[in-house]
Amino acid sequence: MPTEKLIQLLLEQTRKILNQAEKLKDQDLVSLTWREAPTSWNILECLEHLNLYGHFYLPQIESKIAQSTTKPEAEFRSGFLGNYFAQTMLPKEKLNKMSTFKNKNPLNANLDKSVIDEFIHQQIKLLDLLNKARTVSLNKVKIETTLSRFLRLKLGDTFPFLINHMIRHFQQIDRIQAKRKAA
Repeated sequence: MPTEKLIQLLLEQTRKILNQAEKLKDQDLVSLTWREAPTSWNILECLEHLNLYGHFYLPQIESKIAQSTTKPEAEFRSGFLGNYFAQTMLPKEKLNKMSTFKNKNPLNANLDKSVIDEFIHQQIKLLDLLNKARTVSLNKVKIETTLSRFLRLKLGDTFPFLINHMIRHFQQIDRIQAKRKAA
């Protein structure tokens, strides 16, 4: 895929997620902390989960871009594993449940609306990093994963992985809101 086309797509997806998050700021704490069942996440827990991943990936991406001496290429070629991870994050028509790492599971954490502000701040950072990524190789810059520091993905695969993960959880947020209205 042309590098610029990929970055533009990722920027659009991130802006859409940012707009969805901005709308959540208008909701009251009761709505944001409502849960369908004792073991299901509420809206703030979904966002906190994404914030925890942002804490891991965003500083690393920023550092790798800043340190890189690579030059951008016209084409990005997704790696086998990177493409696989990015695709598995996308929600499917029939819900594909995934379990999360214990240290990334915010169930029953004491959260408030500041979680939304942090998420929005991270999305603004992500937009900045996507723009900065135009100056480096999306193929050669590698990012460690939460699975293992030895398992690294191309920068051009890391961005879709992160953004698809957010798309997945914003669909979860939509389901939570629909179930709350029906309850």
